[in-house]
Amino acid sequence: MEPLLLPLASFAFVTSITPGPNNIMLASSGINFGFARSIPHIFGVAVGFGALVALCAIGVGALIVAWPGAYLMLKAFGTAYLLFFAWQLRTIAFAPSDNSLAEPMPFGAAALFQLINPKAWVMAVTGAAAFTPDLQPFGLAVLILCAVFAGVNLPCIAGWALLGALLRGFLSDAFWRRVFSTTLVLLTIYSAVSIWF
Repeated sequence: MEPLLLPLASFAFVTSITPGPNNIMLASSGINFGFARSIPHIFGVAVGFGALVALCAIGVGALIVAWPGAYLMLKAFGTAYLLFFAWQLRTIAFAPSDNSLAEPMPFGAAALFQLINPKAWVMAVTGAAAFTPDLQPFGLAVLILCAVFAGVNLPCIAGWALLGALLRGFLSDAFWRRVFSTTLVLLTIYSAVSIWF
């Protein structure tokens, strides 16, 4: 069991720390609302993703991915939401005092977003398929998978919110705010497009 923990933790770290919908949204939340007000969003992502990992580990993820209609709808909803979010980020860049993100994303919405977050699905399905078959008994394998992902994912996503919060003062300058927001917009659009490749 122990030889599998390091590869699992490494996989969880690489997939959790790299840019994706959750991390981009959390960085934006940190910028706009600060770290403390982003905490419900952070824990919503962590809990929602943990539940998704558990579902994928017991086989639900494989069924969704195997059913072309469901997987297509998942990608379509995920793409639509990311493009909508990219538009919101654009308005922040050019009108920070009057943006449509008047409140940070609440816990429940952040948790439910994982159901249409394609990167979360890929992470959960791949992690479950790659690591649970080699761990026995099955129930323990699911618990270990969820525990490792939770232990690694939470500080990674919190780090993105903290990065955003730390950049707040720097981004009070309109020019740099536009540069950074435009970068987030482009990363969000890239995330939306990459779903289809």
